Formats: sequence, C-alpha cells, structure tokens
Amino acid sequence: MLQYHETLKVVNPLRAQAAEMGAKLDLVMKDLANKEAQLKEVKDGVAALNKAKDELIAKSKKLEEDLDTCKKKMVRAKKMIEGLAGEKERWTDTVASLTEAQKYITGDSLIAAGMICYSGPFISQFRESMEELWRNKMTELYVERTDGVNMRSVLGVDMTIRSWAVAGLPSDNLSIENGIIMFGSRRWPLMIDPQTQANKFIKKMGQNTADVNLDVFKLSESNLIRSLELAIQFGKWVLLENIGEYIDPALEPILLQQKVKQGQNWTIKVGERSIPYNDNFKFFLTTTLPNPHYSPETSVKVTILNFSITPVGLEEQMLNLMVLLEMPELQEKKN
Repeated sequence: MLQYHETLKVVNPLRAQAAEMGAKLDLVMKDLANKEAQLKEVKDGVAALNKAKDELIAKSKKLEEDLDTCKKKMVRAKKMIEGLAGEKERWTDTVASLTEAQKYITGDSLIAAGMICYSGPFISQFRESMEELWRNKMTELYVERTDGVNMRSVLGVDMTIRSWAVAGLPSDNLSIENGIIMFGSRRWPLMIDPQTQANKFIKKMGQNTADVNLDVFKLSESNLIRSLELAIQFGKWVLLENIGEYIDPALEPILLQQKVKQGQNWTIKVGERSIPYNDNFKFFLTTTLPNPHYSPETSVKVTILNFSITPVGLEEQMLNLMVLLEMPELQEKKN
C-alpha cells in the first residue's frame, strides 16, 4: 500500500500535467486548423490572381496582334486607294471607249461574221481584199464601223491566241484567222493542210487542253464509225486525217450535227443507232491535198480552212521567229 501511495504521488501530478498539455494541444491544433484554412484562402486568392494575370497577358498579346494587323491593313488599303486613284481615270476612259464602240457593233459584227462564213478557203491577200471591199461598201451605205476593222480585232482574244501559239499554231495572220474560224464557226472545220501544220496544232492542242481526250483516225480504218460513236458519247476530240475530195456519206449526220432532243438530253443517229450526244465533242478533218476541189454539197456541210503556206505567210512566220530569237523583249510585249 505504501508503495502504491508513493507511486500515486508521482503519477497524479504527471496525469494532471498531461491533461493540461492535452488541453493546450487541442487549442494549438484548433488554431493550426484556422491558420491552415486562412492559408488555403490566401493560396486560392493567389491562384485566382495568377489566372486573371494570364488572361490579361493573353488579351494584351491579342490586342497587340490585332493592332499590328490593323496597321498592315491600313498600309495595304492606302496603297490600294492610291492605286485606284489612277484606275479611276483608266476606267473612265474604258467606259468612254466602250460607249463609243457600241455604235460600231453592227458594222464590226458584219465584217467578222462575213469573214467566218466566206473567207476560210482563201489565202491572206484575198481575205484582206475582201475585208477592204466590205469596209468600202459599208462606208457607201453609211454603216458605222471601226476604222480598219477586221475579223481578228473583233473576235481575237490575246490569251487564247497565245495558248494556240504554245500549241504550235503558226504566228502569221492567216493561221490565227484560221484558228478563230475553227473554234468560232458552227460547222466542223475541214482544213487544207499540205504542210501538216494544222494537223500538228490540233494534236498538241488536244494534249495541252485539260479534260480533253483526242482520238486520231483515218478514213481507211474498218471500225471508224464505231470509234466515232464512242467519241461522241464520251465528249472526245476527233481528228480525221487524210481526207480526200470525197467524204463518206456515213459521216453526214455528224457533219450536219443532226441532233435530236430526247427528254433532257441530245441524241444523234450514226448509221442505224441513236447515241447520246456529248457537247464536249469536237470534230476536225484535215487533207494533205494542196488544191482540192470540193463539191458545193460538201462545202455547205463543213467550214473549209486553207492552211497552205504562201510566200507572204512564210515570210511573216520567219519574221516572227527572227523577232522571237533576236528581240525577245519585243515579242514579249507583243504577246
């Protein structure tokens, strides 16, 4: 008992001290919890401020980029306005010239239409005399026209003519006029081509033109009609070489373009069959005969074009070639 009493004398103060320390610990832990909560609030506030800072920096950067873009647009707009200031005069002059040319449309169109219809078989000198004759007659009849008007000035498009030159069309005036008639006439062209210039031009044009398939045939081929049927259906270009003075009557529906409307589509009868007609189809005929004689019946079915080289045409071709070689800047300006 005595030992127990002595032990309690030691333990009880310690228990009292432990209880006191435990109470103090609870207070400290409660205070720590409060401080941690405050710290979390501060950290959340700092995170929110950092996010706001990043958003403002991004917004500032975007505003700077927008400002830079606006400055560039202002510079370009200023240049455009300065450029358009000069264009206004050009447009005004263009409107005036077009208004002036409007009253010449009838006379100019008459010359161009007449040349397309009638000048194909003739050489350049005769074509020029035809145009001169018609111009003089129009003057007598008081039909207004452009001074010195000709078919090329009315129907020629510089970019198109340039593409023809790239495809091998000779640069003399006769060949260019033939190109205008070839692609501007309603009837398919039959080209008198002893030097095969037109033949080479059509072949290269077919190769250079996008979405064009060119088939080359001769009258002697046994499956010619069947091949033409397929070409018509699929919208191909067809070059029929070495035509003589006689044309197979089986080609007449194609030459006369005897199309028939069936529903929404066109058909054409070739032989005993009616086949769909594709508007992309083109038909070219060439002959190497230097001076063929075609009957009036044949002449009204096709547009005859004379590609024969004359001394004047050869001289013009050689001159253009010399200018291209010796003075390319002049040729570039012409093009």
